[in-house]
Amino acid sequence: MSNKPGGVDIPWLLPDSVEELLPPAAGELEALRRTALEISNRWGYALIMPPTIEYLESLLSGAAHDLDLQMFKLTDQLSGRMMGVRADITPQAARIDAHQLRQEGPVRLCYTGTVLRTRPDEPAGSRNPLQMGAELYGHAGVESDIEVISLMAEVLYASGIESLHLDLGHVGIFRALARDAGLEADDEARLWDALQRKATADIQALMDTLQVDAVHRDRLSALATLSGGSETMDEARRVLAGAPSSVMEALDALSTIAQSLQRWSPTLTLHFDLGELRGYRYHTGVVFAAYTPGESLELARGGRYDDIGAVFGRARPATGFSTDLKALLRAIGPTKGSQSFVEGAIGAPWSANEALRAAIRAHRQAGDVVVWLLPGHEHAAAAMGCDRRLVEDDSGQWRVEPL
Repeated sequence: MSNKPGGVDIPWLLPDSVEELLPPAAGELEALRRTALEISNRWGYALIMPPTIEYLESLLSGAAHDLDLQMFKLTDQLSGRMMGVRADITPQAARIDAHQLRQEGPVRLCYTGTVLRTRPDEPAGSRNPLQMGAELYGHAGVESDIEVISLMAEVLYASGIESLHLDLGHVGIFRALARDAGLEADDEARLWDALQRKATADIQALMDTLQVDAVHRDRLSALATLSGGSETMDEARRVLAGAPSSVMEALDALSTIAQSLQRWSPTLTLHFDLGELRGYRYHTGVVFAAYTPGESLELARGGRYDDIGAVFGRARPATGFSTDLKALLRAIGPTKGSQSFVEGAIGAPWSANEALRAAIRAHRQAGDVVVWLLPGHEHAAAAMGCDRRLVEDDSGQWRVEPL
């Protein structure tokens, strides 16, 4: 939407897909942010606060090159070097683990912060999401994948999501099959694109042009249809029999993760999709996305991205997830029916009375919201969210009464 309809500036219009939150939604989002971080902290994930802006080569290092088109860029007036406004915090967390912390063994980090993108990820998405995420570095086993997915599920359930569906895939399967078939990089990229679109006709047409034998052709083509419940794993083992050992290892990893998640979170609905390769150039192993019925957009996503820290001088196994807390808030809907800025507040008349001010301090220290009823606005207490008020009794004490 232009902010110059008819050639007239309208300075209060925001750019397309850029949002702001007003009361009470902003307060609800802040409560959601605190809940997500509190849960992560209880799981042992330490909070980090990376800068909003960094040198471009740092933000686009290694696996983060896919973010190039999503990133706003500008010239640093101090150094003359190119800088970028972060479009994803994950590469920054990897830099901190590899270069700043340099610890041995598993490192658990969590974060929240606004990211900016030149275009939304989805048609209904935001260009300024409030990203929350958690990353686990230094462990290559499925146990860390299970931990990260379980943490993600707990955060989503705690936010108010009642029904959670998890899509599971593994980019290592496609990588191994493409390598075994001897596909060139361009052909692999074209096949990846067709698989992402579930375009069966395009997949078949592409396979007709590739110099691969029938066995490799059938295995690669099958990825588009290997999608569904637990029976998908049995079908995958049958269809992909004879494939490289890494393919079977990936299937075993998915089965192990699924079995553990069903024990830890029995209400979680699992769905397998071996043709789901979102983040293919970024991830190296298990990939996952969380959904809830009635919402077409994912609530959270994640996966394994080993060796992301190599460009910072320290290659480490890594797995993690991220979510847009603003999108999550929209999915759960408003938790309060009111449009008041505050609720359940106590109204206090404007006065220099020391006993009144002492009473106000005591109520605020006890956790109550106390709102000054400024001169001329005493009648608007209810509109300010007050349902009680402070009233002076005959002994000069200030007591709370219903409004």
